[in-house]
Amino acid sequence: MPTIVPNLWFDTQSEEAAEFYVSVFPNSKINSISHFTEAGPRPAGMVLVVDFTLDGQKFTALNGGPEFSFTEAVSLLVDCKDQEEIDYYWQRLSDGGEEGPCGWLKDRYGLSWQVAPNAVLEELLNSPDRQRADRAMRALLSMKKLDIAGLYAAADGVPSGR
Repeated sequence: MPTIVPNLWFDTQSEEAAEFYVSVFPNSKINSISHFTEAGPRPAGMVLVVDFTLDGQKFTALNGGPEFSFTEAVSLLVDCKDQEEIDYYWQRLSDGGEEGPCGWLKDRYGLSWQVAPNAVLEELLNSPDRQRADRAMRALLSMKKLDIAGLYAAADGVPSGR
């Protein structure tokens, strides 16, 4: 079976971005860096491609030029097991970037991420008690960084102290 490797297009920041991502995620590393040659189309010696691994998932970062940029149409999901992980990844990935709604953010390179506790969201939003699921959804839609305790409190009808 072929391996699926996300390829991230940057203008000139592929190495810087890969180094940043590797610093955020455990068990991560830069695997290789290749450079443009005299054949171009960019200056010889400039970084062309950075192959890196984030906690077992391979990625490629390409210095393809300014023609394309990231949009929210594609995002990377960090499935967090608890609030500590949410807090860590939210702080690190949003540093220099932009916080968005519902656990979404853009990092300093414009790449969109979702920092979310999928198991919690699946439990609450798929609850057979539709009112509980609706309360959880309303709470989710009001948050930027997700708050697991707040999601459960809202789902259970506990008034927030805000």
